[in-house]
Amino acid sequence: MTPYPRLVSLAHAVPAPMDHAGLWTDFFAERFGSDPRAEKLWQSAGVTTRHGVLDPRVEDVTSWGTGERMRRFMVEALPLGKEAVSGVLGGAVDPAQVGLFSVASCTGYATPGLDIVLSRDLGFPDSTQRLGIGHMGCYAALPGLLSVADFARSRSRPAVLLCCELTSLHAQPPLAADTPEGLQQLVAHSLFADAAAAAAVLPGDAPDLPPGLEVLDSEAATNVDTASLMTWDVTDTGFRMGLSPKVPYALQDAVRPVVDTLLARHGKTVHDVAGWAVHPGGPRILDVVGERCEVPEGGLDASRRVLDQNGNCSSGTVLMVTEEMLRTRDFAPGDLVLLVAFGPGLTLYAVLTRWAA
Repeated sequence: MTPYPRLVSLAHAVPAPMDHAGLWTDFFAERFGSDPRAEKLWQSAGVTTRHGVLDPRVEDVTSWGTGERMRRFMVEALPLGKEAVSGVLGGAVDPAQVGLFSVASCTGYATPGLDIVLSRDLGFPDSTQRLGIGHMGCYAALPGLLSVADFARSRSRPAVLLCCELTSLHAQPPLAADTPEGLQQLVAHSLFADAAAAAAVLPGDAPDLPPGLEVLDSEAATNVDTASLMTWDVTDTGFRMGLSPKVPYALQDAVRPVVDTLLARHGKTVHDVAGWAVHPGGPRILDVVGERCEVPEGGLDASRRVLDQNGNCSSGTVLMVTEEMLRTRDFAPGDLVLLVAFGPGLTLYAVLTRWAA
C-alpha cells in the first residue's frame, strides 16, 4: 500500500492589524448605528483584532466597481501569498521539486493569476502543474488540501496549497441596518478579514520525512435545500455576502453525520479524535460543532484564538487553525486530528489526518 501523503508545513501571512472595536466606532457605527441591535452584533463576533489590506477609515472602497477591486487584489495578494508560501518551503520542501501548486480564492481573480506569477517568483519549475480553486468560499482549503495530497501520493512529488482571501476589498455600500439584508451585511463586515495561508504536502515515501499530519480520508455533504442561507454574489460593486442567522441551525443538523461517517470507515468515533481544527465561522458556529460532536472542553481553543486575533479569513482560516493547534499542542504518533470547514451550498467538508513523527 502506498504510504499516506504527509502535511509537513503550514504558514500564514497577514496585512496590517486593525482594532475591531475601533472599526465600529470610527467607521461602521455611522453606517449601521441607527439600529440598536447593530453594535451588539458587532461586539458578539468573537473578534478583537483583524487584518486588512485596506482600512476603511483610511480608504473607503464601498463605491468602487468590481474591476477596480480585482486590480487591487493582485497588487495586495502577491506579497502576502509569496510570504505565506515561502514559509512552507525550504528544508524538506525544495521549490525546484514542487509538482503541483494549487491556489484557492473567492475574493480575487486575474489572468495571469497568483498561480502563474508566484510560481515564477518562488522558483517553481516550468513543469509545475497549477490548479485554481475559485468561489468555493470558506471550505475551499479542504478540497484544496485533498487535491495536493492526492497529487503527492499518485505522482510522488511535493505539492503546495495557497489560500489567499482579501475580504476587505469587498466592503459594500451600506444597506439599512433595520432590514434583514442590512443586518446580514453588518454580520459579514464584523467577521471577515484578510490573510494568506499555505500548506506543503510530501509523498509518504519521500526520504527523511519530517513530522506532520498524514492525510487519511475525507467526507463531504452539500444540502442544496439550504443553499440560500449563505451566498457570495458577484455584483457591480464587488462581491456581496448573504449570511442567514439560520446557518448555525443548518450546520447543527449536518455536522455530526458527516463526522460520524468519516470516522466509522476507520473504526473510530468522535471520542477517538485528539485534535479538532474547525473553521471558526463565528462563536455560535463553534458552539454548535462543539456540542454536536462532543468536543472536550478546550478542544476548540485554537479555533477561538484564530477568530479572536484574525477574524474569519474565509478559505485559509482552517489552515491557520491547524497551524495554531500544532504550534500550541503536542501530539503522539497515531493521534487523530480532524479538520472541519463549511461554506456556501450549504457544504461541509471533513478531512481525517493522523500525526506521524
